[in-house]
Amino acid sequence: MRRLPNAAAAGMTMPAPALVGPERLVGLGFRYWLTGFRTGDISCWERAWRAYSNALGATAAKSAVTDLSCWVRAINRHGQRDLKTAAVDCDRFCRDECIAVEMISACQHNACPAMRACAFALLGCSMIEEVVQGAESFAATMRGADQVLPPSFTHGATLLDLQPASALRQ
Repeated sequence: MRRLPNAAAAGMTMPAPALVGPERLVGLGFRYWLTGFRTGDISCWERAWRAYSNALGATAAKSAVTDLSCWVRAINRHGQRDLKTAAVDCDRFCRDECIAVEMISACQHNACPAMRACAFALLGCSMIEEVVQGAESFAATMRGADQVLPPSFTHGATLLDLQPASALRQ
């Protein structure tokens, strides 16, 4: 991961190489859906639908977006810290978005310790079971739509960049 000079204060990072394919789709879906929950702006969810239906077709997108929604809703419900997302039209992905992508990658490749570490990192607490179940369902749906992420796409670099848990909001 390389830090972007003008975005360092905001926690913005850009994986090298840039996210493409399934990783980008998961990252954008996470961003759009979480932003939609936070703002109530339906256009964010419409962006997610367009991205998924363009990539997967309407039938597969319906299942994927349903599972995406459940996963992100669980993260939003149980999170004990303020998650960061980039602006909806940004080409870069921030640390929390990368952790979300890593979580789905870990699920698809049966890397349970990494997947659970991602859940702890996103939530800032140990109440991860609903988030884990949502991630597993979403990961399976994406796999079924031939959207397989590479294993450990950043090799945990995003997790190493996190503040210690004691610095998180309780």
